[in-house]
Amino acid sequence: MSEQIDSEAAPLAGHVVAEIPRLHAGLRPDASALVMGGRARTFAELDRRSSAIAQGLIAAGLGPGARVALFAEDSLETFELIFGIAKAGCVFTGINPRLVGPEVRYILEDGEVEALFLDGPRAERLLADEALLEGLRLVVELGRGPAGGEAPVDFDDWVGQQVDADPLLEAGPEDVFAQLYTSGTTGRPKGVRLANRSFFGVVASMRAAGDDWIGWSAEDVTLFNIPSFHIGGLWWALTALGAGATGVVMPSFRPPEVHTLVPRHRITKVCMVPAMIQLTLDEPGAEAVDWSSLAHLVYGGAPIPKVLQERSRAVFGCDLVQIYGLTETGNTAVCLRAEDHLEDRLLLAAGRAYPGVQLKVLDRAGQALPPGEVGEVCILSPANMVGYWKLPEATAATLVDGWVHTGDAGYLDQRGYLFLRDRIKDMIISAGENIYPAELEGVLAACPGVREAAVIGVPDDRWGERVLALVVRTPDQTGEALRKRALFAHCRAHLADFKVPSAVEFVDGLPRTPSGKLKKAELRAPYWAGRDRQV
Repeated sequence: MSEQIDSEAAPLAGHVVAEIPRLHAGLRPDASALVMGGRARTFAELDRRSSAIAQGLIAAGLGPGARVALFAEDSLETFELIFGIAKAGCVFTGINPRLVGPEVRYILEDGEVEALFLDGPRAERLLADEALLEGLRLVVELGRGPAGGEAPVDFDDWVGQQVDADPLLEAGPEDVFAQLYTSGTTGRPKGVRLANRSFFGVVASMRAAGDDWIGWSAEDVTLFNIPSFHIGGLWWALTALGAGATGVVMPSFRPPEVHTLVPRHRITKVCMVPAMIQLTLDEPGAEAVDWSSLAHLVYGGAPIPKVLQERSRAVFGCDLVQIYGLTETGNTAVCLRAEDHLEDRLLLAAGRAYPGVQLKVLDRAGQALPPGEVGEVCILSPANMVGYWKLPEATAATLVDGWVHTGDAGYLDQRGYLFLRDRIKDMIISAGENIYPAELEGVLAACPGVREAAVIGVPDDRWGERVLALVVRTPDQTGEALRKRALFAHCRAHLADFKVPSAVEFVDGLPRTPSGKLKKAELRAPYWAGRDRQV
C-alpha cells in the first residue's frame, strides 16, 4: 500500500498543497500525520481541522490571495494552519519567531497581511503595540501551549466555532501558496512568491524519470526540525506529508530531544544544516543512541567538513545526501547523492541538478561559460518562484527568461557537478540562518558614533560562518566614547539575536572601489585564506 501511495501522491494531489490532507484522509484516514509530545493528528483530523480553519478565514472576509501570517514556533497547529490557508486560497506568510518588533512590522506592512496567528511569547511582544494590528481582519493567539504540549485554548475555541466542511475552492499549480521573506543586498526583506507547483515540481520530475531520490513512502517517519517559515522546513514537511509520511514536530531544535525522538519514533529520514548535525553529535551520549532506524540524513545550507561527514557516517550509520537551492528556487535544485560522498573530490561539490532542473554558469556579459570556469550560477527549475512581491525590477533582475540568477559564484565540471566558490550577493549563512550584511550595516550606521560599517561572514567550524562587523568611528569617537558593548546593545534592540554580530572590530577605514562600493572580497580574503570553498 505504501508504494502505491508514494507513486500516486503527486499526480493525485494535482500539484496543489490543499489536496495533500484530502488525499491521505481518503487513502489512510487513521494514520498519524503529525506527532508532538503526547499529542497527534491523524490525516483525517488534519483534513477536518484544516477545513474548519479555511472556513474561519473565509468567514473573516479573507479572499483568495490574502496574506495570512504565522508568527510562532512550530506545532501541530502550524501545519493545520498551513493546510487551512491553502484550502481558503490564501497565501501563507511564515515569520521567523526570533525577529523583533521593527522586523515583524516591516513584513506585516509590506506584505499587506490581513490575518495574524501568533503564540503566547510572541503575543506578549506584539499585541501591546496597537499600531501593528492596524489593517488586520483577524488576530488569533495560539497561547503558550505548543512549546509545552498543551492545547492552545484561544486557537481551539476559534477552530471549534467553524463549520468543518471543506470549502473545495478551485486551485491550480500556478496559484501562489506561500510568500516567504528573504532579505537581499538592499537590506530590505523581499517577499518571495511561490506557487503550489514549487512544492511538487522537482519531486514530480524525479518520479517521471524513475528516480526515487531518497525513496519517500507512507511508511517513513521524519523530524520537522527545520522551521516552517524557512523554505527548507516548509518544503521538507510538504514533501513528507505529500508522500503520506508521519512528521514528528520539534518546536525548536534541541539536540537532547533528537537523541530521544529518533529511537522513540523510529525516525527514518532527517534534514539538518551541518551545525545541527555537529550539535547532535556533540551532545553527550550520542554514540549510545539507537540510530538504527535512520536511512537518510539530508543536509544543506553549508558544506560538510570531511571529519564531520566521517563522524556522521560512523555514529548514525546511514546515507548522507546534500541539497542546494534557494527560496527563489523553491528549495532544492541540486543534490549530492549518497554515492557521491564516497568520492573525496566531490565532497567540495554542491551536487548535480535533479531530473527536470537545468544549470548554467554565466560570465558578467551573460554568456554561458564552459566547464571549469567560474561565473554566476543560474537555475531553471519547475519549482522556481513566481517573483518578488511588489518588486518588478528585482524580479526582472533575478528571474530572467525563467532562470533564477542565484548570486552565487561557481563552476560546473565535465560531469555536471556544481562547485560553489563565492557569494556574489554577500549573504552570510550561520547555523542555517540567512543573514544579509546590508541590513546589519544599516542598523550599525544608525548608531551614534559610527561613521561607516562593513559586515562580513568569516569561517566558523561549528556554525559554518559567523558575523563580523568592521566599524569606523566618527572622528570624535575614536577614544573610549564609543565602546563595543554599546554597539552590541544597539544591534540587539533592532535585530533578531541570530543577526547580531558575534564580534566587532574598530578599523581606521574601509576599502572601496572608485565608485564607492565596499570591496567585500578584499575584507573577507584574510579570513578565508587557504580554504577551498569560500562560502
